[in-house]
Amino acid sequence: MRIAFPALLALLLAAGCGPGLPFPSPLPGSAAEAERRGAVEVFVKANHPALSADIVAGGGPSLTRAFDIARVPAADRAARTLQLGADAGLYAANPGALVTALVVYGSAAG
Repeated sequence: MRIAFPALLALLLAAGCGPGLPFPSPLPGSAAEAERRGAVEVFVKANHPALSADIVAGGGPSLTRAFDIARVPAADRAARTLQLGADAGLYAANPGALVTALVVYGSAAG
C-alpha cells in the first residue's frame, strides 16, 4: 500500500497538468479571466511609472483606468487604493505584484 499511494498521487498530478506545463491547466471557461489578466498586465507594464505615482498620490487617472480594466467595483476602489498605497514600494519595484493585486481585486467582485 505504501508504494501504491505515491504512484497514484503522481498519476493524478500528471493527469491534471497540460503538456509541458508545471501546473494544472486552466479550468474550462477561464478564457475570459485569462484575457482580463492579460489586459491588466499589458496596461500595468505600459504605464508602470504613472501607476506607481498614482498609488503614492492616493489615486489618479492611470490607477482609475487599471481598476476599470481589472473590473474592480467602484465601491471597492477607495479601500483598494489604500491597500495598494500601504505596499507602494512593493508595487513600484514589482509590476507583476501589481498585476496580481489588481486581478485579485477585480475577481473578488464575483
